[in-house]
Amino acid sequence: MNDDIGNDGWNAGPASSRQGAEAHDAAVRTALALRGGFPDDWVVPRKDIDHDVVIVGGGQSGVAIALALKRAGITRVSVIDAARSGEEGIWRTTARMKSLRSPKQLPGPELDVPEMSFRAWYAARTGDEAYDALQSIPRLVWAQYLDWFRIIAGVTVRYQTRLDRVESSENGLRLALSVEGEERIETCRKVVLATGFLGGGCARIPDWIKNELPPERYAHADTMVDFTALKGRRLAVFGAASSAFDAAAVALETGVQSVHMFCRQDDLERYSRMRVLYYPGSVEHFPRLLDRHRWHIMNALCCRAQGPVPETVRRATQFQNFHLHLGARDALPVFDGRSIVIGDLAFDYVIAGTGYGVDLAARPELASVSDGIALWGDRYQPPKEERNEELARYPYLTPGFGLTAKGPDRRVEDIHLFNAAAMLSNGRNPAEISGFRHGIPQLVTAIGADLYTADAEMHVKRALTPVEPILSADEYRHSIWTERAPAVSRKDRAIQPVRQDDAC
Repeated sequence: MNDDIGNDGWNAGPASSRQGAEAHDAAVRTALALRGGFPDDWVVPRKDIDHDVVIVGGGQSGVAIALALKRAGITRVSVIDAARSGEEGIWRTTARMKSLRSPKQLPGPELDVPEMSFRAWYAARTGDEAYDALQSIPRLVWAQYLDWFRIIAGVTVRYQTRLDRVESSENGLRLALSVEGEERIETCRKVVLATGFLGGGCARIPDWIKNELPPERYAHADTMVDFTALKGRRLAVFGAASSAFDAAAVALETGVQSVHMFCRQDDLERYSRMRVLYYPGSVEHFPRLLDRHRWHIMNALCCRAQGPVPETVRRATQFQNFHLHLGARDALPVFDGRSIVIGDLAFDYVIAGTGYGVDLAARPELASVSDGIALWGDRYQPPKEERNEELARYPYLTPGFGLTAKGPDRRVEDIHLFNAAAMLSNGRNPAEISGFRHGIPQLVTAIGADLYTADAEMHVKRALTPVEPILSADEYRHSIWTERAPAVSRKDRAIQPVRQDDAC
């Protein structure tokens, strides 16, 4: 099957497919209504506050969170994304795998509405047999599904709207935005950063690449790369995780002369260690573990990057001009003015598949408040044998993904990180598909609880507000017993014999 199932992703194909899509859309609307629909907003409006919640990131996480908030009666929500429409998230930009690495049956953004699942969407448009034959979800088909999901969920994303800075204000948070290049100030009570792998810091490029090579001669695997410009060129790739193999495969498919991949370890990581955290108990309750338990687990599981999946490796190794260097700890690039020299080999371009670093101060939107955010290094001191400077830089989050304050500014606790930086506190990356089922309800519950308790006095007043009677008395007036029984004195009542039918 092609990656594309139609230009618009769901309304294409023969009349039967269109009819199936229309019937499915109707079924989704019915399913939402049967599950309570969208209740009225209950959050107390505040003066000088534009939004109760601003979600930064209009990809799969941000849209799913917005829908869950709307279903919880929190509707003054704004979703923003710096990208243009169609370029939000990673699926049409920096993601280069052919198919998703998650199992196709894994629950996703639909949460408790199966009619909104990928399976229901896909089968309604292509048939059950087509879904059964699908080994994994094609990346671009998943992107089309997310387009449909955003529309059917009724979530509006404000594109080309970038959050430049978060500051504390008297009533909430003050947001400095760039809206299509123009500066704008808006206010809110809660911010959710649904910003993916880069949302907790930056793409990690080693100094021995940045300090040696001209900027036009290298790129991180997480950035856009013009592979057509590399056609016929010699490419070096540092790193051997899935994103590095994906970049190598796309380069080879585009027609580079050769790809040499340099892995510092003596073998590829052949285990997916994070899978041990996939079971529901861990995904839901990991944040309740003691600090020492969470640190001990993540320190062990993060000793190496997660290994590439078999399909990704085979995609690159099928090319004879792909070469893997293992144990390449001394493979350092040197630029001689014309070529990039690594040992006896010469290259034209380097891609760094070297992962991500967690550093909240490196995030422009958090730079002004980062000094007041508690990190794991501030809250927990591991035993000497488990010291880990990288883990120490992770933010120390609540079970609801909220930041915790290190200093007097408690407003930072109204910022929630639903991105890769939540891994140490809450277990795995909540923005991955496998993290939605439990992570999003936990986040929405925490936001609702904070908004409710912050306005406790108003909710007490609301609870005690006089209400109109629901009965008029006409419903039962005609059944009221009006005959008066003969009066009996207390003395007479005491000497009356007990009737047989009154005896126990």
